Amino acid sequence: MSELTKLTIAEARDGFKKGDFTAREVTAAHIEAVEAARELNAYVAETPDLALEMADAADAMIKAGDQKGMTGIPVGVKDLFCTKGVHSCSASHILDGFEPRYESTVTQQMWDDGAVMLGKLNMDEFAMGSSNETSYYGPVKNPWRAEGYGHDLVPGGSSGGSVAAVAADIAIAATGTDTGGSIRQPASFTSLVGLKPTYGRCSRWGIIAFASSLDQAGPITKTVRDAAIMLESMAGHDAKDSTSVPSAVPNYEAALTGDIRGLKVGIPKEYRVEGMPEEIEKLWQQGMAWLKDAGAEIVDISLPHTKYALPTYYIVAPAEASSNLARYDGVKYGLRVDGENLADMYSNTRAEGFGDEVKRRILIGTYVLSAGYYDAYYLKAQKVRSLIARDFRDAHEQVDVILTPTAPSAAFALGEKTSDPLSMYLNDVFTVPASLAGLPGISVPAGLNSEGLPLGLQLLGRPFDEETLLRVAEVLEGAADVKAKPVKWWGGKS
Repeated sequence: MSELTKLTIAEARDGFKKGDFTAREVTAAHIEAVEAARELNAYVAETPDLALEMADAADAMIKAGDQKGMTGIPVGVKDLFCTKGVHSCSASHILDGFEPRYESTVTQQMWDDGAVMLGKLNMDEFAMGSSNETSYYGPVKNPWRAEGYGHDLVPGGSSGGSVAAVAADIAIAATGTDTGGSIRQPASFTSLVGLKPTYGRCSRWGIIAFASSLDQAGPITKTVRDAAIMLESMAGHDAKDSTSVPSAVPNYEAALTGDIRGLKVGIPKEYRVEGMPEEIEKLWQQGMAWLKDAGAEIVDISLPHTKYALPTYYIVAPAEASSNLARYDGVKYGLRVDGENLADMYSNTRAEGFGDEVKRRILIGTYVLSAGYYDAYYLKAQKVRSLIARDFRDAHEQVDVILTPTAPSAAFALGEKTSDPLSMYLNDVFTVPASLAGLPGISVPAGLNSEGLPLGLQLLGRPFDEETLLRVAEVLEGAADVKAKPVKWWGGKS
């Protein structure tokens, strides 16, 4: 049964079709694996009974000849996707006990296609973090460990539970959200594929908001092919989301032709940041060589406003967070901490309900939106954001995709950066620019560092051209051919 947890989406789909195993058998194997891996703290809510019920429905779909790409696939769902009648708290104390009466559009589309929910996955509180250490439910542990060291590593964030579950084979795939790199950076830390679609490609309806102009749902998978299959199920126009773009959803898997001859790959000089480890630069050079060998043309480009991306992001995102999180006041749902009067109740509830990082960003966001500072900070940041987007538009007139490192380092130790927020924010230096521009980006496993920890390379594409992005990503994935997996240390077995 344990071999069933090592399947990819494509392998499971093909196995269901041939009758090699059933959705119930694959789901049961994953439920057993989830129970044995609680030490990782990847799940904040497990739904085994619901999973088996959904698996039986998937088997009926397969038997009736109605199988789709995600039919019967056991997935984990990041805790900020609202799931009807199931814990949906964005890993925050302030939403204690919240079980929505509705389903997010993205998850509903997957359930309609026959996917199976194993449970809700841990994350940084309200998706604010780069290490999955801000969760009210405690930190997630990375299934990977450095060679010769037994200390626990962060899985990256904010989709830390999602990547830990897929890397540890306790979900075939998982949903994530990416605001400034929260799919791509953790994927890099765990040798997985993490895809952030174009802003507007996947509906945000029913996703607990962090920064509304940046948040975008996407898949976290074991392979690029799996990402293509899962994105087709997740994507699509939604009339309930005013930012959802009415654009047809292609057959992404059909775009994986393996042929990138003649495509132009841009290399932005601004991504060579001060203090970047030599092994990151070396891997980047290797990525260029792999794509060149496959027939692509390497083109040097410039994204001159890249250096302003991180400070711009940390004005825009907290400002939107301050606005979005104003609704949590203890009145309608979630935590309520009483006081002598209504103002006391608001204050007590928010003080106890939010963690330190969320409070920090609310304070920053409220400050930059306040009278006298709005023009100096928020309005100026929005202007710089427009310049960053223009840089990418200009670059994409010359090239088809852009190749960069995903993160400036491999996974670091739990607790290593929690006392230094600025150092933590620098983890997003390569992912934030594309988020500000609303572009699709994907992280692909590309190698291991000197300690045997995963490193990823990032590709950035034109808006709504995920097909080209996935095609190049699969070629890069094949050239890198990273077969290493984490050595199992959890669950009482070595």
